[in-house]
Amino acid sequence: MGTEGSALVTATHVVQQALTPVFLLSGIGTLLNVFATRLGRVADQTDALAAKTRAEPGRDLRLRVLRRRSRALDAAVVLAALAGGLTCATVLVLFLGELLGKAAAGILFSLFGGAILFTLGAIAAFVGEMLLAARGVRLAVDTVVGEAPDPPTRAG
Repeated sequence: MGTEGSALVTATHVVQQALTPVFLLSGIGTLLNVFATRLGRVADQTDALAAKTRAEPGRDLRLRVLRRRSRALDAAVVLAALAGGLTCATVLVLFLGELLGKAAAGILFSLFGGAILFTLGAIAAFVGEMLLAARGVRLAVDTVVGEAPDPPTRAG
């Protein structure tokens, strides 16, 4: 019973360790849902704007902003998906850790570290998209009220 009890304790410990990456995976899934929703809104706005006549002032500029937003969201989705994949691989390596021995530690650090970096990249791309969305809102307001767009500012 000692060996069976030890195996159960080891298995329980591995399952407990796997919970941290699983929580990260849940957060990444939520981020992907937000990104997909926003990408759908960008697509709807693009379709509506493209259907309008070419004579409308500011239309081309707004389409360029929407294109940039879609690219930022594309990057966010790809990075978050990669983070999710690495997180899943982390959980898999945790479960195979007994078979891999000491090599598992280096693999775990690499996979989970990569997942964190990709998640940070996805969040950064999302922040970029949010800033572009805010710029697009200001551009639309400026077009409606007949003002020139705000000139770009330089930090520093």
